[in-house]
Amino acid sequence: MRTSALQYLYLQKPITTVIIVCSIMLLPWINSDFYTKGEPREASVAVSMMETGNWILPKVYAGEFAYKPPMAHWLMAVFSLPQGHISEFTSRLPSALAQIILIGCTLAFFGKRIRFQEAFIATLLLATCFEIHRAGMTARVDMLLTTFIVLGLMQLYRWENRLELKGLPVIIPLLFSCAVLTKGPVGIIMPLFIFFVYLLLLRKYSFGKIVKSLLYIGVSSAFIPMLWYIEAYRQGGEDFLNVALAENFGRFFHLSESNINYELGHKEGVFYNFITLLSGFIPWTLLFVFSLFGAKWRLPHKSFGQILKDAWLRFLSMEKMKRFSLVAAVCIIFFYTIPSSKRSVYLMPAYPFLTILLAQYFIYITENRSKVTRIFAYVLTSIVSLVFITGLLVMTQAIDLNAVAARFAAKESAFNAIGNATSMFVHDNIASLIVIMAMLLISIITVVFHLTKHINLKILYATILLTFSLNLFIDGIVMRNLKNNASARPFAERISRDYELENNVYVMNNLRKYMNLYGMNFYMNNTFRDFEKEKPESGYFLTTEKDAEKVQEHYGSQYKFEQLAISERQGDISGKAILFRFSLSRHPAYHSVPRRLLICNTTFR
Repeated sequence: MRTSALQYLYLQKPITTVIIVCSIMLLPWINSDFYTKGEPREASVAVSMMETGNWILPKVYAGEFAYKPPMAHWLMAVFSLPQGHISEFTSRLPSALAQIILIGCTLAFFGKRIRFQEAFIATLLLATCFEIHRAGMTARVDMLLTTFIVLGLMQLYRWENRLELKGLPVIIPLLFSCAVLTKGPVGIIMPLFIFFVYLLLLRKYSFGKIVKSLLYIGVSSAFIPMLWYIEAYRQGGEDFLNVALAENFGRFFHLSESNINYELGHKEGVFYNFITLLSGFIPWTLLFVFSLFGAKWRLPHKSFGQILKDAWLRFLSMEKMKRFSLVAAVCIIFFYTIPSSKRSVYLMPAYPFLTILLAQYFIYITENRSKVTRIFAYVLTSIVSLVFITGLLVMTQAIDLNAVAARFAAKESAFNAIGNATSMFVHDNIASLIVIMAMLLISIITVVFHLTKHINLKILYATILLTFSLNLFIDGIVMRNLKNNASARPFAERISRDYELENNVYVMNNLRKYMNLYGMNFYMNNTFRDFEKEKPESGYFLTTEKDAEKVQEHYGSQYKFEQLAISERQGDISGKAILFRFSLSRHPAYHSVPRRLLICNTTFR
């Protein structure tokens, strides 16, 4: 019987298939400008490494040092060496490659231990869900940390399952050392907590044996990172120690922030983790919610104790691999309910383990309650079809979204966002535009075709293909232009061209009072100087439109500020940046001029 190319790839080269799919989803689209504050903040660390040769504790924004360990920044710098400078592409490349490796290893690991179909679908769900896909396209440390932790947990499972905790494969401490060097002690503390709980629930080893094994892992994994921490402390002293303690333990134990010059932030309640999990698994959250409406709910006629006993027996009867996945996912979610600081990316190590359970559930729903999967496919196809038709009409200039937005968009930011997305259809690379739109159309037709058939599992595969195409559409068409138009690059390039700013630009570096311009700092090659520390006599000063008033209130009596240029709205500061020329006020008459008049008496360019 003749086998189609897709069936051949699925049956004979599944890992190659998912790696190719992930590469197509990520690598072509990570070259857009930075538009948030987090990405240029991390990338500037790599810039400093390359420029100063300090690969331990480089100085970044106006003389401050990096908040996080340097693994991600080392990789950014290494990937940038061939071209000689840090770019958006090379800054995001570590995250993109980490996700591709994670996806491939997830399929290789789970595919050998559970039904391959479950593992394959789980891997596709992981690759297309919102949180993991977004993290793979950003110049942050979270995707890299997730990969090191998940691969380390997989190796711990193999160590127990094959060697029964005898010896210690060198790959385990190496992976956890890299995790610690990516974001700190959480890279080893959380995996040890998960493995401790798992070994206890196995009821196979004595408590002493478990503690001894964890001690071996902890000590061997901490050795290499300790070398970096010691050298970083030697360079940074008490300031580094205060930041390290606040970032790694202050967040977790709700300690005081008085020893650092910024607030740790991201403080949320316990239910925040569950809300972000639901949003992080979009669009598969919709299928899960639909399935709940399709279920037949009956209250059990049992006592609460009997319900718990039955749940425990079902847990013990689970396949060992799925039991490990459940323990890992629950422990990660529980672990991150303790800190006051919570972010959606913290939960990413739970995603590979949750997708295994989701895949099993979705297969069951598809095979036994096919109506749920069909309704989900209809809804998703309708949404994507509307997106496709709108895009096609805009491309052919049959409708003008800007005119529509002018009538219905209440906020200027919403109007600008629609305008930026619309211009992408008209002005960007036509070839890539046609390929993406064709892929979207093929995916829609594929889902519709399988909805007319009676092979329900193919409907699930078709919706995964549709999600893959939708991600391409969003990343390759919509978000690309939104990012570039919200970037600090145009303003940075303009003022660098118009004024003599080399090593003469000052900023505020006090996050408790002012907002930092990390995007401007990256695009101006990490040359900012600290205004409050140096108290210069003259020079150029950059701040945000929101902070300009504060600066005038504090320093208007000492300095004369002349406004030179103002930017368009920038995404990283949610507003506009302003460039001033300043000098010490030396004339008594200057102090008699009302401050409000000084702010208005400016020169615009």
